[in-house]
Amino acid sequence: MSAFEKLIQHSKKIAHYHHLSAICGWDAASMMPSGGSQARSEAMAELSVHIHNLMTQPQLAEWFDKASNESLSGEQSATLRELKRQWQQANVLPEKLVQAKSLAGSKCEHAWRTQRGENDWQGFERNWAEVVSLSQEEAQIRAEATGLSPYDAMLDIFEPGTHSESLDKLFGDVKTWLPGLIDQVIEKQSSEKFIEPSGRFATEKQKALGLEVMKLLQFDFDHGRLDESVHPFCGGVPTDVRITTRYDENEFVQSLMGIVHETGHARYEQGLPKELSGLASGEARSMGIHESQSLFFEMQVGRSDAFIAHLSRLAGKHFNDHDARLFSQDNFQKLYTRVKKDFIRVDADELTYPAHVILRYEIERDLMNGKIKHTDVPELWNQKMQQYLGLSTEGNFKNGCMQDIHWTDGAFGYFPSYTLGAMYGAQFMAAMKQTVDVDGAIQSGDLSPIFTWLGDKIWTKGCLLTTDKLVEQATGETLNAKFFQAHLENRYL
Repeated sequence: MSAFEKLIQHSKKIAHYHHLSAICGWDAASMMPSGGSQARSEAMAELSVHIHNLMTQPQLAEWFDKASNESLSGEQSATLRELKRQWQQANVLPEKLVQAKSLAGSKCEHAWRTQRGENDWQGFERNWAEVVSLSQEEAQIRAEATGLSPYDAMLDIFEPGTHSESLDKLFGDVKTWLPGLIDQVIEKQSSEKFIEPSGRFATEKQKALGLEVMKLLQFDFDHGRLDESVHPFCGGVPTDVRITTRYDENEFVQSLMGIVHETGHARYEQGLPKELSGLASGEARSMGIHESQSLFFEMQVGRSDAFIAHLSRLAGKHFNDHDARLFSQDNFQKLYTRVKKDFIRVDADELTYPAHVILRYEIERDLMNGKIKHTDVPELWNQKMQQYLGLSTEGNFKNGCMQDIHWTDGAFGYFPSYTLGAMYGAQFMAAMKQTVDVDGAIQSGDLSPIFTWLGDKIWTKGCLLTTDKLVEQATGETLNAKFFQAHLENRYL
């Protein structure tokens, strides 16, 4: 057996344990009773250590060395590249740190579920302090191994090859035109009249509506399901994708579009190259590309006039005991393109959303680089929220720095992926429209031409290409934020 074949065999073994970890994580977030938290946290920590041990076994260095001298195809070379990248990232961390971070993250995240609702910053801060400290330790270790800054070393986990220097320029440019565009659109919409949801929208009806929309988006229910959680997410594995949303019986707008968003993540997972299952080259390219798919579904397709027509019709069918005027296409269009400066990122409209991301990026960058302390975050959050959106979060921790789940387990470096994804999504749509009648496909109810393009250009490529090469092959150029700005101006002005 060649060294490359030994690496493949070993990778697939690790993938089986990742499979179990993913399903256990989904269960903890959606099904597990609160009393199971401690035992589950310990079990997950033990599993993470076992996976870490498998990824850092001493013979792997020899196998990688030998495999690099073997005659490999282009696909095999890409697989070796990605396997080695994952091995190098795992190999720099000591086992004790992996275990400690897993335990601290599980403890912090579980307590956060209650603490956020109680606006309990002091209680949260006691748990979060350890998560931040361990994350800073990890960032420093990764920085020393890669020659990157501590934050860039963490960013590289989620966005390989992306550095804060390029993000500073990219987001700096966005800050020059986004605030003015937001104000301009809010002024434009101020005279528009529309009907807001009122009355009770039963959870069971919202779920039935969501499932029907998922069918329209060709979600494969033989390899996935929809559930509820405190924070919407997409988890599981490509052959068993688990998506969640949260329901509010006072309105249905957010949960419905949340399902469209998570279905985009799920379709990407379901579309990854099956022949590369269990291999690093068969995984999603980056979190930014992953977000590009969810935001392509939610923003590019989901809020288009043609798709809104489907949503308004289906919602009217499921909520036929409400005022029919609520479900007119014109009213739905106004509901789903309403711009409002508000506190909550996951409920933010398409236009204000980048401001939420840039705020978090700037804070986590400085936190990992040691320029600020974790206790500085509430005040900084308030300052930046006032600067970017004109809102104060002083004393309002649950709608401020405690609102997200990502930092509770130390996922620093993740937030830029959201706005990178929005930019990639706009660029993909611009390229797609050159060869695909997108509106015609949506209007017909058969979105296959859209998914075929995504499958050919994005999904089936997995990690075979670098991010820049993937985007360049799909659109003719690397990331260009002009497509995102043009998309926003065309839709909202």
